Amino acid sequence: MLNFDEDRFVAIQASAVALAESIDALVGRLLNAGAQNLFFLGAGGAGVLMQPAAQLMQRESAFPTFLENAAELLAVDSKNLGPQSIVVIPSLSGTTKEALAISEFAQQRGATVVALTGNDESPLAKAADHNFTVRAADDTSSESFYLQSLLIALSIQKHRGEREDYAELVSGLKSLPGHLLEIKRAFEDRAAELASQFSDERYHIFTGAGPSWTESWYFATCILEEMQWIRTRPVHASDFFHGTLELVEKGVSVFLLKGEGPTRELAERVERFVPTVTDTFTVIDTADFAMPGVGAGLRALVSHVVHATVLERFSVHLEKVRNHPLTTRRYYRRIDY
Repeated sequence: MLNFDEDRFVAIQASAVALAESIDALVGRLLNAGAQNLFFLGAGGAGVLMQPAAQLMQRESAFPTFLENAAELLAVDSKNLGPQSIVVIPSLSGTTKEALAISEFAQQRGATVVALTGNDESPLAKAADHNFTVRAADDTSSESFYLQSLLIALSIQKHRGEREDYAELVSGLKSLPGHLLEIKRAFEDRAAELASQFSDERYHIFTGAGPSWTESWYFATCILEEMQWIRTRPVHASDFFHGTLELVEKGVSVFLLKGEGPTRELAERVERFVPTVTDTFTVIDTADFAMPGVGAGLRALVSHVVHATVLERFSVHLEKVRNHPLTTRRYYRRIDY
C-alpha cells in the first residue's frame, strides 16, 4: 500500500483496544466514588470524534452524558459540570490550547479529568487526573480515538447494568485491528481510482447517518478542507432533504458514507435520490467489507471506524495525485490566532 506501514497501523489500533481493561477498572472506581455524569470535551476534529460514543451513551444509557465544544463551554459554562463529573478530553498532541484550558477549568470545578493523548509526556497528559496514551499520529488517530471513547461508553454501561454483552464486544474488538488492515488492502485500488477521479474536484457534499455521520463531517472538514484545501458541505443524511438537496445537480460530487445499524435507512433514502440528479455519486458502504466472526451488533458500533480506515487510503492517494502533502498548512499552528 502507498505510504503505509502495516505493522505500525495494527500495533497502534491494538494498543487502543488493549486499554479496555485499564479503562474499565478506572470507570469502575469513578462510578463507585460517586460519579454522576460524563462530559466529552474536545476541540476540533478530536472533539468531534467523541460524538459516536456520546450518542451511544445518550441513546442507550440513563447516565447523563454531554458532548460539548471545549472553547464554547469555557465561554458559556455548564451547571452540570462539577465534582460528580467525569470529563474526557482527547488531544493527540496533548498541547491543544483549548484542551489545556478546559482541563484546568474542569479540575477547578472538582471534576475528574481523563485525557486521551498520543504523548504521555505532553502537558495535557501530565495535567489530567488520569491519562491514556496511544502513540498514534494523524493517519491513525481517528480509529484510535473512536475505539478509546467507545470503550469508555461500553464500560460505563456495563458497570451500571445496562449492557450484558460487554465481554463479547470487547473480545470482538480485539480482532478489529487485523480486520481493518485487510479492509485497507481491499480498498487500496478503489482509493487510487477515487483520488484520480477527484484530483481536480473543488467541491464535495459529504453525508452519512449514525456514527458514520461523524466520519463524514470529520473527513470533509479535517482532511479535505484542512489538509487539501478542498471546499466541502458536510450534512447529516436526515437533513439532506431540508436544504442541501437544492445544491445537487449534474456534475456535483456527493459522497455517502453508508454504515450499518438502525440509521442505515436514512442513508438509503439519500442513495435513492441522488443518482436521479447527479452522475457524480460515490457510496462507501461498510457492509461491503468482510470482517469474519464480527457480529451485526459490533459491526454497527464500528461502522465509523471502518469508514475512517478506508478514507485514510483515499487521502494518501489524493495527496499524491494533487501534489499537496497532508501536512501542508497556511494558518493552523503556523500563526497566532
